[in-house]
Amino acid sequence: MYTTLLLPTVIKTLHQFQSVYLKRAVEIEIFSPDHLMGNERVNLLLLNDGQDLGQMQMEPMLNNLYEKWKIEPTVVVGIKAGTERVQEYGVAGRPDFKKRGSKAQAYTDFVIKELLPYVQSEVKAAINGKRAIAGFSLGGLTAFDIAWNNDNYFDAVGVFSGSFWWRKKDLSAGYTDNDRILHQMIRESKTNPALKFWLMTGTDDELADRNHNFIIDSIDDTIDVVKELMQKGYKRPNDIFYYEMVGGKHDVPTWAKAMPAFLSWAFGR
Repeated sequence: MYTTLLLPTVIKTLHQFQSVYLKRAVEIEIFSPDHLMGNERVNLLLLNDGQDLGQMQMEPMLNNLYEKWKIEPTVVVGIKAGTERVQEYGVAGRPDFKKRGSKAQAYTDFVIKELLPYVQSEVKAAINGKRAIAGFSLGGLTAFDIAWNNDNYFDAVGVFSGSFWWRKKDLSAGYTDNDRILHQMIRESKTNPALKFWLMTGTDDELADRNHNFIIDSIDDTIDVVKELMQKGYKRPNDIFYYEMVGGKHDVPTWAKAMPAFLSWAFGR
């Protein structure tokens, strides 16, 4: 007698709740796995810029990965950005040269102290597996910062075309590479967070090449993050996965194309 294995399928629900830390209503989409046997390990992924997940076709993407037995059951939470995105995103406590990112600490507090408990209260399955946070562009920088400083809550971080240029000085004000805020944060950290890192950028992510080395800045900045991590003792490929997409742009279609690779890396069977 054979038992038919049920494939997880995705149930998408829309939620809105008031955040004390952000002082605004936050809208999230939760993609929960259904048809579980009850003994599966269930993972969690938080995604910044959740407003892009519809264009990314997240629901059919997850269903396709489940049908192919590529990933374990995973609760995916898309956090829709508010009107103050450039203030709420960034590196907590370290605004850039234009004072952007002034509310990044409040956003971190929202994620850790409000969102995580809310998600667990709303989904039927116990989240007992891996936990990751990821994001695109400035949302990717933010995801890295939150994971780095809260590794007791997260096991992995994914950054798609991350804004690793985030800097203390403008290019016209005597900027050097030492003015990049996240790179400095990694160097100055006294401990090594227990994290794994998935970083991607595309060869057509931008045109800027501030040091005229014929490599676009987004690739330079991301590779320099990899180098900083390796200086701290992290290893490739066990701890760090770097994906450079040929023809990849700074847009949602590129990130959608890369997303299945990230999901399989983070939550693969």
